Amino acid sequence: MIEVNFDKITKLSKQERYSEVLSQVEALLKDENNLIANLSNVVSLLKYSFDYYLWVGFYFYDAERNNLVLGPFQGRIACTRIEIGKGVCGTAFKNGETLVVNDVNKFPGHIFCDSSSKSEIVVPVFRNDKIVGVLDVDSAVYSSFDDVDRKYLNELSLIISRIF
Repeated sequence: MIEVNFDKITKLSKQERYSEVLSQVEALLKDENNLIANLSNVVSLLKYSFDYYLWVGFYFYDAERNNLVLGPFQGRIACTRIEIGKGVCGTAFKNGETLVVNDVNKFPGHIFCDSSSKSEIVVPVFRNDKIVGVLDVDSAVYSSFDDVDRKYLNELSLIISRIF
């Protein structure tokens, strides 16, 4: 079990915070191989390291039902299933690319799981070049996510892909 000093992390710059979080994720994954346990700790680490994160969690691809199903998350109750190509998560999954949405109200077909959400970033997670899910982060503030978030959350996705 690793000890995380959130008081220390939250005083760092955004870039330093992400660097610290990535190091912590590596440590978390080192001695545990259970996917749900690991992803649960990752979303908790993210949620409590970034004050502008309203909701953070994973959606996994369910091949049997051909949609995304809710995985480990931190935040308010979320949509349980999302159709491929629908909303920000379904679109990011379908296109296999990270999406940054500064104003979710302007995103065509946005799914309102939580009306408090104003901006969002969704990062695909791949395993052996096949998309297996997405990491979804929402903020209650417009335009919360930028190239720093994109860069480090994409790096996080690469780290996570090793445990799928």
